[in-house]
Amino acid sequence: MQPDPLFFPLRLGPLALANRIVMPPMTRSRAAQPGDVATELMATYYAQRAGAGLIVSEGTQISPLGKGYAWTPGIHSPEQVAGWRTVTDAVHANGGAIFAQLWHVGRVTHPDNIGGAQPVSASALRAEGVRVFVDKEGAPGFVETVTPRALSVQEIADVVQEFRQAARNAMAAGFDGIELHGANGYLINQFLDSESNTRTDRYGGALDNRLRFLREVVEAVGAEIGMERVGVRLAPLTTLNGTVDADPEQTYTAAARLLGELGVVYLHIAEADWDDAPMMRGDFKQALRAAYPGALIYAGKYDAARARAAIAEGWADLVGFGRPFVANPDLPERIRRDQPWAQHDPATLFGGDAKGLTDYPKADGSAA
Repeated sequence: MQPDPLFFPLRLGPLALANRIVMPPMTRSRAAQPGDVATELMATYYAQRAGAGLIVSEGTQISPLGKGYAWTPGIHSPEQVAGWRTVTDAVHANGGAIFAQLWHVGRVTHPDNIGGAQPVSASALRAEGVRVFVDKEGAPGFVETVTPRALSVQEIADVVQEFRQAARNAMAAGFDGIELHGANGYLINQFLDSESNTRTDRYGGALDNRLRFLREVVEAVGAEIGMERVGVRLAPLTTLNGTVDADPEQTYTAAARLLGELGVVYLHIAEADWDDAPMMRGDFKQALRAAYPGALIYAGKYDAARARAAIAEGWADLVGFGRPFVANPDLPERIRRDQPWAQHDPATLFGGDAKGLTDYPKADGSAA
C-alpha cells in the first residue's frame, strides 16, 4: 500500500505533529454561566479528539465586547484562563496539541450578549439579515444584529492590546499557540473586506489600509508569544455574516503575502462550504501557496480522498475536518482504517449538556 500523506508527521514551529489532520474551531456554546468559563465537560470533549495532529479550539472571546453568541467561552478573566487550563491539560495528557482561536466578533452580536452595549465594527454598517444566538432566560433564541458604531483610532489600538493580552492569557492557560479568527465576517474580516469597511482614515480605502488592522494584531501577538506560535484563519470566498470583498483574489493573496512576511506559523483557509457555495479555483490556491511560505491548512467539506489529493498536489499541508469530528471522536483512526463516519445530530450542536458533545462512541462502539 502507498503511504498515506495524511499521516506524514509535520513540524509546526516548536511542535512535532503526528499527522496532517486538523480539528478546526467549532462553536458548541457550552461554557459555564455566569462567566463564560470552559468546563470539565469541554475538557473531555477535546481530549476525546486529541488524535488530531492539531486541535484549534472553538472561538474564544478576547473581551466582553467581543462576544457574539450566548454561552461561548472567553479568555479575558482569571476564571476563564483557569477553565481553559483544564482543557489543555486534558488534551496534552492524551498526547494532543491545541491552539486557542482568539475571537472578536465586532458587529456580529447583539446588545443582549454584551451587557447592553452597542456593538462595534470597522464602520457603522449593519450585518443585514444576520441573526445571532442569545440567551432567552436560559433558553436559546435568535435575534437580528443591530447597527454598530465605528471604532475610533484609539479604540482600535485598545482592541489590538486586548488581542495581545488574550495571547498572553492563552499561554498561561497552557495552549500551544493561538489562531487569530480573521474569517467568517468577524472583526478582523470586517476591516479586511472592501464592502464592510468604508473608513476614510488609515484603516480604510486602499488595500494596504484595510490590511493594517490585521498587521497590527499579528505584530502584537507575535511580539508577545512568538510568531512560531501564531496562526491566522481567513475565508477568501465566504460571505458569512455579511462581509463581501470586491476582489477577493487580490485581497487575500496580499493578506497571505503579508502573513508570510510577518512569519506566522500557519495560514488556515476556510473554504465556503454551504450548498452551491463558490468554489476556490486551483489557480487561486496555487497563488496563495506562492504568496505564503509557511504551513497551509484548508477546511471545508473535505473527505479523506480530497484531503489526500490536496496534500499530494502541494497547495495544502494540513486539512481540517469540522463536522466529521463532532460525531467521530476517533476520526483520525477511522481515516487510517478506512472505516465509515458517523453523522452528527444537528439539534445538539449548540448549547446543552453531554448529549451530542461527549457521548458519541468510537467506531467499535466503545466509549470515547
